[in-house]
Amino acid sequence: MILGGLQKSSMIDYHGKVSCVCFLTGCNFDCPFCHNSHLVRRDLAKLDPVDESGLYRFLESRKGLLDGVVVSGGEPTLDRELIPLCRQIKAMGYPVKLDTNGSLPDVIESLMDERLVDYIAMDVKTDPSRYPLFIKREFNPANVLRSIRMIMEWDGEYEFRTTCVKPLVDKKVVENIAGIIEGAEQYALQGFRDKDLLHPEFFQGVKPGYEEEEMKALQSTAEPWVKRCILR
Repeated sequence: MILGGLQKSSMIDYHGKVSCVCFLTGCNFDCPFCHNSHLVRRDLAKLDPVDESGLYRFLESRKGLLDGVVVSGGEPTLDRELIPLCRQIKAMGYPVKLDTNGSLPDVIESLMDERLVDYIAMDVKTDPSRYPLFIKREFNPANVLRSIRMIMEWDGEYEFRTTCVKPLVDKKVVENIAGIIEGAEQYALQGFRDKDLLHPEFFQGVKPGYEEEEMKALQSTAEPWVKRCILR
């Protein structure tokens, strides 16, 4: 297994923990606002690959210094080696956080059943009914909805996240998503990052980002539906 990269230390990717972040390559979505295009496209010229044994050596050397490991992407659940990877990380004594788009609920369910993850952060890109329009043609939104239900019924830590970018996300979309995840422990609304976009041409002639006050208005829209709504 070859990782697309390794961020050796992070204070923000795993709430309350000093973590490292392992990046797996490849994705089954085509989000125009994605800022990890080099991982999605497996662009070797922009990657700093790490082999699996190198990751384990690193984790062994950081015992007592790191509090957890984040497995991110790309989309990690696409990789057939994800489950063995999480087994090994857990066997080394590290809590695992998974970043996922929720498109493969069977994989998420397997990770839950084996207790191979401790925290799941699932991105909800837009109203699930709009995924075929903006995220991936011929995608069945039922997969995303199933992942949401499973995560909310799970006894581990979790959050849902939405990147607020026009025209994929507006007040009505945030309200619809919040209604779908009603009662969720945490919903994070994230600002748009205009860097290394997967499809910059999608945003030609438009201003896709939201100003601070607009983000606060979106937060106010979501707050009545969930236990905690934060801005990032």
